[in-house]
Amino acid sequence: MEWFENDVLWRELYPYVFPVERVAAAAGQVTRILALAGVTGGAVLDLCCGPGRHAVEFARRGFTVTGVDRSRFLLERARESADAAAATVEWVLDDMREFERPATFDLACNLFTSFGYFKREEDNLRVLRNVWESLRDGGTFVLDMVGKERMERQGMEARHTRFADGAVLIQQPHVREDWTRLDSQWTVVKAGQSRSYQFEHYLYSGQGLQDRLHSCGFAGVSLYGDLQGSPYGPEATRLVAVARKA
Repeated sequence: MEWFENDVLWRELYPYVFPVERVAAAAGQVTRILALAGVTGGAVLDLCCGPGRHAVEFARRGFTVTGVDRSRFLLERARESADAAAATVEWVLDDMREFERPATFDLACNLFTSFGYFKREEDNLRVLRNVWESLRDGGTFVLDMVGKERMERQGMEARHTRFADGAVLIQQPHVREDWTRLDSQWTVVKAGQSRSYQFEHYLYSGQGLQDRLHSCGFAGVSLYGDLQGSPYGPEATRLVAVARKA
């Protein structure tokens, strides 16, 4: 089982990966995504939707929304969020390497560093091609992730975060020698006990991501340093790509 398929991991890390303040930030993020994409209505694909924080917000604004995720546990949380918001969303349990609906969506999103999970780069490119096929002509794809330039600048020091329940989350990143993949160990220390979890994914530079999107058929790929539309450069906090299907 790959780490991203492990529902035990998502269940135990859920309060720390998706704290209340991160969920609350989704409304503002959706506003910025729509501004970057220039989309005002239609059908939205939230690929790797997790607990549905963005999908539900899109639905609240009148979009027809499909949320896709590999985790049954996270989709259960997503359904609960949609019910609480009286929002209608189609939830799909599927692998992003397999999900494809030709010419269906006006906007597709892949957010919160949910791309590059697969060890074979061809599988990651397959995801991009699936998204291209699933967009209508003129549709837009928005990706948000941590970029290679950001990791090079911030270094590999461990980060410690304390939560209200008394838990401390220690995040220790490690980049492979060729800087192609990031391995990260997350350790939760609570009530004198600790448990560790491993994550890994590809690291993309701005140019590397742009080249891959072009190779999969996208045109007019623009890069930003955050969802507010700041320029992408050495000081960027995020790597955000906005790609069009001509």
